Amino acid sequence: MSFHEKSAWVMATVLLAGAGFYFRTVASMSAELGAVAPPVLPVVIVYVVAIVLLSIFGHILVAVSKPSEADDTMDERDRIISSRAGAFSGILLGIGVITSLGHYLFYYDGNLLFHMALGALMLAQLGEYAARIVMYRRGV
Repeated sequence: MSFHEKSAWVMATVLLAGAGFYFRTVASMSAELGAVAPPVLPVVIVYVVAIVLLSIFGHILVAVSKPSEADDTMDERDRIISSRAGAFSGILLGIGVITSLGHYLFYYDGNLLFHMALGALMLAQLGEYAARIVMYRRGV
């Protein structure tokens, strides 16, 4: 497994854990309020800081496990995989944002729009790393 594939695994795991934390927090806040909770800056900050710190920690572990791969530059195959995964991510983001905006047009819930748009960003990034993993596994 190349360093870039390991990096994709780390990021997918970190983003999945971060999304779980964020949406679990929003769901519990919403249950307490009896409506969709508004965006709360401290929760978003904790989410972002956790993602950054866990990403750094995960990449340090991957680099320490096999230092010879850690300085690996992207070859032609890695660039193709990155490009295709990025295109897939862009499609997911577009679908997610259009869905979020369409939902807003019918329900006029700005709080839900925020959470749906942030969820679309999370899903798009997670989709990019998942696509990378699949392409590395398939040998693209």
